[in-house]
Amino acid sequence: MTLIAIIIGTLVAGIGSVWLAAALSFGALARYTQHMLSLAAGALMATAFLHLLPEAFESQIEAHSLFLILLLGLVFFFLLDKAELWHHGHEHHHESPHAPAAPHAHDGHTHAHHHGHAAVHVHDHGAPQPGSWAVLTGDSVHCFGDGILIASAFMADMRLGAAAALAVLAHEVPHHMGDLMVLRGGTSNKRMALVKVSLAGAVTALGGLAGYWLVDTLHAYLPYFLVVASSSFVYVALADLIPQLQKRLTLPQTLAQVAWLGVGIALVSLISGLTAHGH
Repeated sequence: MTLIAIIIGTLVAGIGSVWLAAALSFGALARYTQHMLSLAAGALMATAFLHLLPEAFESQIEAHSLFLILLLGLVFFFLLDKAELWHHGHEHHHESPHAPAAPHAHDGHTHAHHHGHAAVHVHDHGAPQPGSWAVLTGDSVHCFGDGILIASAFMADMRLGAAAALAVLAHEVPHHMGDLMVLRGGTSNKRMALVKVSLAGAVTALGGLAGYWLVDTLHAYLPYFLVVASSSFVYVALADLIPQLQKRLTLPQTLAQVAWLGVGIALVSLISGLTAHGH
């Protein structure tokens, strides 16, 4: 019975939060793409700095070790982005061997006008969005950790488990909105973005199953999971989302950006505060 409750709770928290985020991102708020980028950046940074990292540093693990993991995580996701962009450029190079020479595939703005007949092969529309693999990897690690937390709570008490599942669902929504914005940045396919983030969310159930069988062993490594997930969210916010916002704007537009960034931070802060007892 406990195992069934863990599976249901982790699936509701992991996938339900993604669908709720999609309903908000692709529904009423879909017209405000630039505002959603600001909100996503704020939500991802707040999730890392106000929720995941404090929880990791509450453990007995030495701070120096956790900071080292954070640094290595940032470098790893940087290299992951490099590999993704290199692979995409290499792929396009083989697709159009007779096309005139053009800049690399990920530099979409400069080659859009390079002899129109070559544009079909090198235009930016199919390019991977920088940060997409980083955010999916980090999200999967984070969701795995959430699954362990939910399993631990259910094994202690069924009501505590239900509260933990609801807490995870609530605090995941803002940063899943950020995930969806990152993935939508390189493609117009909402369904594919939703599928990818839903699969990452489903990893919560894997964490729940692992937690059920190995709760004592895995719980000791939970701070490391939290720091790796944090490094992915910080990297995506600072390397991908924030640069998209760094453009010359009017004062009202700039104030709107800052306001939506604040909304993202406040939303995560509020939800984390309200649901802290659920964890």
